[in-house]
Amino acid sequence: MAFFSSLTPVFIAIICVLIGVIMKKTNGEKEKRDTKSKHPSRPWVDEDLKDGTDHPLEEEEGDEEWQGLEENVAHVPFTGERYSEAEMIKRSQAFYELLNKRRSVRFLSDEPVPREVIDNVIRTAGTSPSGAHTEPWTFVVVQDPDLKHKIREIVEEEEEINYKKRMGDRWVNDLKRLRTNWIKEYLDTAPYLILIFKQVYGRLPNGKKKTHYYNEISVSIACGILLAALQNAGLYTVTSTPLNCGPQLRVLLQRPANEKLLLLLPVGYPKKDATVPALTRKPLEDIMVVM
Repeated sequence: MAFFSSLTPVFIAIICVLIGVIMKKTNGEKEKRDTKSKHPSRPWVDEDLKDGTDHPLEEEEGDEEWQGLEENVAHVPFTGERYSEAEMIKRSQAFYELLNKRRSVRFLSDEPVPREVIDNVIRTAGTSPSGAHTEPWTFVVVQDPDLKHKIREIVEEEEEINYKKRMGDRWVNDLKRLRTNWIKEYLDTAPYLILIFKQVYGRLPNGKKKTHYYNEISVSIACGILLAALQNAGLYTVTSTPLNCGPQLRVLLQRPANEKLLLLLPVGYPKKDATVPALTRKPLEDIMVVM
């Protein structure tokens, strides 16, 4: 009995340690679950804005042997435009000066814009390079007033939640100096809305999925070319990424499941009393490194 009595404190200590380890493990697992269940203020984490390139197609739907592309694409002679050095400098300077006038304009007029101009700028965007020439983009042009208003209702409803809950205080405070909020009047007044969808995959004639390589990068490049084409035509817009609106807008516009909304552009002329923030751009030495 004396022997067991002397061991009692040891047993108690061991039991306490075991209880402590078990409780620590339980609390750790609970913290992990709580962390997973929380939705941090990271508005850039939008399922529709994620690039699907890194997610391989399901084995039963992919086809490694044939992607619907011609095995031997004919190559033809190419001769590009060649300018003198003086002309190159002149043209590059003129193009810079044109695009340097580009501003994000939130006060757009309802003045009509020729439809042919919209056709031409989207044709221009369609000249963009793309991964394996899959051309994974769809440009949806909306001009119907009722449809534009429905888009506005969806966007404003989600944007109010974004500003009040999802975006976090830091982002909201950063936007205050630009005087932006969740009210998007331009979605009604702009004569055209262009919604750019990325096709995360295509469909082969046999119904199987076709990989669209680097779909988000490809469509983003096309969007940049579209912005330049709009500026060249004397039209203005504001780049809008309607966070958490993609699925609703996709259904509203009857787009297929393989398309995800990347960008929404209201397009038109500025109102006569339009204003823009007095911003400056970084100088060349801050954005270019010559090695």
